[in-house]
Amino acid sequence: MGPSTGQKTAIIVGAGVGGVATAARLAKAGFKVTVLEKNGFTGGRCSLIHYDGYRFDQGPSLLLLPHLFREAFHDLDTSLDAEGVHLMKCEPNYNLWFGDGESFELSTDVARMKQEVEKWEGKDGFSRYLNFLREAHEHYELSVTHVLRKNFTSILSMARPSFLRHLLALHPFESIYSRASKYFWTERLRRVFTFGSMYMGMSPFDAPGTYSLLQYTELAEGIWYPKGGFHSVIAALVRVGERLGVTYRLSSPVSAILLSLDKRTAKGVTLASGETLTADVVLVNADLVYAYNNLLPHSSRAVSLKSRQASCSSISFYWAMDRQIPELSTHNIFLADEYRESFDDIFKKQLIPRQPSFYVNVPSRIDPTAAPEGKDAIVVLVPVGHLLDETEGRGLDVHSKQDWDAMVRKARETVFTMIESRTGTRDLQGALVKEIVNTPQSWKEVFNLDKGAILGLSHSFFNVLCFRPGTKHPSIDRLHFVGASTHPGTGVPICLAGSKIVAEQVLEGFGMEKPWAGRTDGRGSKEEGRELDRMQTSPLLSHFHLGLLLVLGLTIVLVYQRGRVEGPGWEGVWRY
Repeated sequence: MGPSTGQKTAIIVGAGVGGVATAARLAKAGFKVTVLEKNGFTGGRCSLIHYDGYRFDQGPSLLLLPHLFREAFHDLDTSLDAEGVHLMKCEPNYNLWFGDGESFELSTDVARMKQEVEKWEGKDGFSRYLNFLREAHEHYELSVTHVLRKNFTSILSMARPSFLRHLLALHPFESIYSRASKYFWTERLRRVFTFGSMYMGMSPFDAPGTYSLLQYTELAEGIWYPKGGFHSVIAALVRVGERLGVTYRLSSPVSAILLSLDKRTAKGVTLASGETLTADVVLVNADLVYAYNNLLPHSSRAVSLKSRQASCSSISFYWAMDRQIPELSTHNIFLADEYRESFDDIFKKQLIPRQPSFYVNVPSRIDPTAAPEGKDAIVVLVPVGHLLDETEGRGLDVHSKQDWDAMVRKARETVFTMIESRTGTRDLQGALVKEIVNTPQSWKEVFNLDKGAILGLSHSFFNVLCFRPGTKHPSIDRLHFVGASTHPGTGVPICLAGSKIVAEQVLEGFGMEKPWAGRTDGRGSKEEGRELDRMQTSPLLSHFHLGLLLVLGLTIVLVYQRGRVEGPGWEGVWRY
């Protein structure tokens, strides 16, 4: 693509976090941007559900890697605070509940973690925990620098010396469970420090060891919650984009991407209404597998993407309670007794385990505006297998291996039983005022998620980096992708990083400047010039060691001056 005259135009299909962030960035660079969204709200899965004074986060409910959020707003000449986004720190991070009646509290408080770890691993357990953090810290820093801030357009991208020399240090060929087992010697703590792979839609027995970075960011940077719900971050990005001239058209589903006659250049889109819009560049924030198979002409690549390994789906319950449930903190994890078998049921059989591990979020515990006074809003996420084919997920079906209606009933009963038996709370079902449910089928229908997979394509080694679908179509010019199933991957902060990568790729294609080039990475920087803050390296040798060397040198000189060395005689001894 070469530069042309006049203001450049861009169409973005989908108003998920990747779409709205890319829209604001391109508008900042001078593009006239139009965002087309299928639903009547922005944010995609990162949206809200409201019921009679209760508020639920439909998808993400904890904010990680906060510096990537700060960076996105900083690049747009604003900040989270300036846009009215108030982040509240969740403490503790989680309460983890086991079937034997025990619990474990994960926290950024070092003293608390020392006590918790040594309770199960003994006195030397805490030093092994610190070693685990050291490795996870390396995974985190290397990933942020060499993966989240770089594009991987081909296999040659992995041959970059700056990346290749660190590849083995990321432990991509070992599972996160096997890496954790080197530091934690009890099965209890191996589970405590590996359940986070669920955020990537993967089993801890398959997820690359690199993803211990998730535990690191939680333990070192904390878990945060935006007041008013996670969507407040998306809403702020939308407002910033609108100030920069972005146009949002909601309830405007796209039926096809317009291509040139030779099918080699994107020219615009056709809406379901029949309306046609043209632009200089088209970016797709819809589910990538869906887009290839429904918005573009049939191709072998589209068929190949359908066969790729997908992440899991979920049965998600949104419960309005008529009272508070004090036994539950903001974030709670209930781990299955048959830990490995439960993940095998999800990822190998695409079913719900007999006893699943699940996540319970109580937003009203940290943000009282999420529920009426004296009451609780509760979100329960039960990971389950994704849909198996086009007919799955519609209830009882003699041709179906999956009966989702039965699975929802089973999940609800299991969740009630496990929460009550492990925390001591009573009659949860009696306190339930209203229940809203998302299933793999509803995730698919509402958000066009292929197979209802809530985190897009899997994050196994051969589904990331240069092996993951690229941010630009390989054969269609001026067609780009941003979101969970393209590089760098899934999760709100990761999609924010991806929006910067794809926006810069578009600008480079048009020969345009990046308005945010040369800015800090959002982690903050100290002022230059202060003597106290000047970075200094420790000397190789201390004054003591230098003095010792001087004395030793003088001693040798004196010895040599007091006698002449004749060398060994025939007897083999030195003579003086």
